[in-house]
Amino acid sequence: MSDRNHPTRRSLIGGAAALAATPPALLHAATPAALPSLAGRTVLITGTSSGFGRVGALLYARAGAKVIATMRGMPRPEAETLAAEAAKEKLDLHIVEIDVTSDTSVAAGTARALEIAGGRIDTLVNNAGIGITGPIEVQDMEATRLIFETNVIGIQRMIRALLPQMRAAKSGQIFNISSQLGRVIVPGGGHYSATKFAVEALSEQMAYELVPHGIDVTIIQPGGYPTKVWVNRNILTGALRDRTAPELLAAYEPFTRGMGTEDGSGRSADPADVPRAIAEIMAMPAGKRPLRRAVHPGPKPQEAINRVAAEVQVAWLGGSPLGPLIKAVHD
Repeated sequence: MSDRNHPTRRSLIGGAAALAATPPALLHAATPAALPSLAGRTVLITGTSSGFGRVGALLYARAGAKVIATMRGMPRPEAETLAAEAAKEKLDLHIVEIDVTSDTSVAAGTARALEIAGGRIDTLVNNAGIGITGPIEVQDMEATRLIFETNVIGIQRMIRALLPQMRAAKSGQIFNISSQLGRVIVPGGGHYSATKFAVEALSEQMAYELVPHGIDVTIIQPGGYPTKVWVNRNILTGALRDRTAPELLAAYEPFTRGMGTEDGSGRSADPADVPRAIAEIMAMPAGKRPLRRAVHPGPKPQEAINRVAAEVQVAWLGGSPLGPLIKAVHD
């Protein structure tokens, strides 16, 4: 027996299959509204070699912001083409090397960025991230360290590098790119959800702690988009598969069968949805920005969890001495 409030496992699986079968044409977003002006804002973005980071760097600069686009492994062709596009349009866009997995690189890169910005970066977009798929037991320690180092510890490095000057100014804004999979879980997804769940918790706690300092934190939760993340993920996942014992791979069929071969096909949503949402939130009044924003023209299963989590936080701590911090974020 089942009812609408307590679906069976079969109905849940059927619903997931229906979502997977949604025709790509149905996932196109409506015509986007004009971007708000970001004049006077200085934005640093990590992971701008492709995807949301690259699209965002150009979008924010076109809206009038000074943009510091960072990426690892420079010099590289992606930096050259981004610089050429910015120069062609006379955008205030600067490219700086930052590898978020390196203390030394983050320290040097953020120092250079602050020099370019005249000592003040008001917006940090923590976009750099990776995925490595496969069952949890298949994730060896090399893969585990790499994904946590990039997706979680990399954010910690960046906020520790740039929060002091935001606190000194009593203002600022931090965007952390999470995922739908920071709230819901797909079997066979490796440690991706584990890292994004960590990003969600880190970000929400920080949002409460930064209320007295006038600094806003927003978690962006994208759905699936056709970006280069699939190419990079396949490289890392393929390497993991190749160094995994065949008997362990066989133990987790069918989850291991496609490791390193996923192509993200069928996803037709516009990656610019994500930076557009970020720009819209940037333009909101300080203290009025949302803690979380789900972004995708298709289903957003995490929104129900977002609502319940906010209600629980306010019910649990709203009447305590921490109540003003909790309510400032959720109200």
